[in-house]
Amino acid sequence: MSTATFPLGSAEARHVLYLLTLIRAFEERVLKLVNEGAIRGTTHPYIGQEAVAVGSCLALRADDWVVSTHRGHGHLLAKGGDPNRLMAELFGKATGYGGGKGGTQHMADFAVGHLGSNGITGGGIPIGTGAALSAQMRRSGQVVGVFFGDGAINQGTFHESLNLAALWRLPAVYICENNLYAMSTSVREACSVEHLAERACAYGIPGVQVDGMDVVATATAAQAAVDRARSGHGPTLIECKTYRFLGHSKSDQRVYRGREEEAAWRERDPLVRFRALAHERGWLSTAECDAVAREAVDAVEASVAFAQRSPFPGPEALTQGVFADSDDPCAS
Repeated sequence: MSTATFPLGSAEARHVLYLLTLIRAFEERVLKLVNEGAIRGTTHPYIGQEAVAVGSCLALRADDWVVSTHRGHGHLLAKGGDPNRLMAELFGKATGYGGGKGGTQHMADFAVGHLGSNGITGGGIPIGTGAALSAQMRRSGQVVGVFFGDGAINQGTFHESLNLAALWRLPAVYICENNLYAMSTSVREACSVEHLAERACAYGIPGVQVDGMDVVATATAAQAAVDRARSGHGPTLIECKTYRFLGHSKSDQRVYRGREEEAAWRERDPLVRFRALAHERGWLSTAECDAVAREAVDAVEASVAFAQRSPFPGPEALTQGVFADSDDPCAS
């Protein structure tokens, strides 16, 4: 793997800070809307893990693909998704990514290379593997970034997928967001190895550990893995050591972990760290950072206004996008 640091200048730093802030502001606004009852159901906040999505997607081309998880808002926004359509979907509106019928865990945007979120733990891993096989067979030069959590790394889909991907040298990058807890189960109680990247050696592929709270470190590791995949040398497993600042979902009171642990991880906030780095390297001034943050927050508020004024799906939407047909005798 390359030891070079992912190249950034002022324009790239502005883009990175905008995405980090956009994802954070979006998730904070969604939580407020859920608590107010404006958005129904649950949500799985990505707050704290923003550097993983942004850093990984920095290394991907516009025509590359990603496969997401139940905690997927950040992946979609980092890959170039529209916050208006994302927010509208959460509101259950017809202008949303799933026409208001998919909700927080079931949305995709093929136009930006986002192949879909997935409510099943580990369910996206074989989908991403299949997409990588498609890219290889079509010789498209595309690479697939496959996001999943530490809870998914013990699923059979993980092992089956990595075995095939390694065997066939598929252009995939497997990105494990190790936030230390699968719902309330500590990774120490669920995995036989301390570092999940060690699982890669069983398949003869590189396993890389990276600070998932550092967007530049994540982008650097992702770029090396993407370059390897695109050149035909097969997949890489990247373990991003990260932390979700809040609970698994909105109702999680986090009784299984200590507040001292949470405070220690908050000191490594990826937004704060990157903003300090941008100022230190001379990429952005304090005023420029503030302007970028305001732009991101304004985009989130605009998405709320868009969702609020959008219509709900009509009755005709009930039979759209389904596989059963009224003329099909098997449907009755």
